Amino acid sequence: MKRFHILDPTVQGQNACFCALAIMTKAPQAGQVKTRLVPPLKPDEAAELNRFFLRDTTTAIANSATGNVACGIAVYTPIGAESAYADIIPANFRLLPQRGDRFGERLYFAVLDLFKCGFESVCLIDSDSPTVPAENFAQAVRLLQHPGDRVVLGPCEDGGYYLIGLKKPHRELFERIDWSTERVLAQTRQRARELGLEVKLLPVGYDVDDGASLQRLCKELLTGAASAEIAPHTRKFLRRLTAQKRP
Repeated sequence: MKRFHILDPTVQGQNACFCALAIMTKAPQAGQVKTRLVPPLKPDEAAELNRFFLRDTTTAIANSATGNVACGIAVYTPIGAESAYADIIPANFRLLPQRGDRFGERLYFAVLDLFKCGFESVCLIDSDSPTVPAENFAQAVRLLQHPGDRVVLGPCEDGGYYLIGLKKPHRELFERIDWSTERVLAQTRQRARELGLEVKLLPVGYDVDDGASLQRLCKELLTGAASAEIAPHTRKFLRRLTAQKRP
């Protein structure tokens, strides 16, 4: 089994990368993840889908992280579930335990802990958008390399975001946000304006977190509408799953 390096924010000098490309993840256990997709999926199918989402997104992150400019991190929960990632994420990823209770707290503490580890910039990435290409992550890193403080956002069509990139741990960006609503992106941009921060936007993506978005994903990946390089592991799983469900 692969052994991952677990980051400790209390230890200095742990990284040699400019930017942390950090995916926020919950261990893919049946009944604990992708519950809004049950039905149409069974709990074990939803957990398996989540595993392939993670594999595709972390592969895209790894493909965008060249040299010592950026590196991949999995910010995970619960503590003790490290072995769940052994066959999912690339071996060169590092792990960081989540902390905090509410969603905004977990995001902010992830940002804060990664800066404590020595990264000069941090991108938090969701685990629900497997079709986001590697170039989007690379573009976020490039935007954060420019002088001056700023926020980079990867907008989602539902009014949220699949990525937030920061050069400083601005707690206000995670406060007074109506999480899991169509107001998340607009409220985050408003917090950035209040802080006097420049906002840079990446290409729009979408979350897969309900039956309608799952149908969209199946249509894009199984009919050739999306490039073969996009979400190959998820594509393979969906092809097998739909074949099993045919009468």
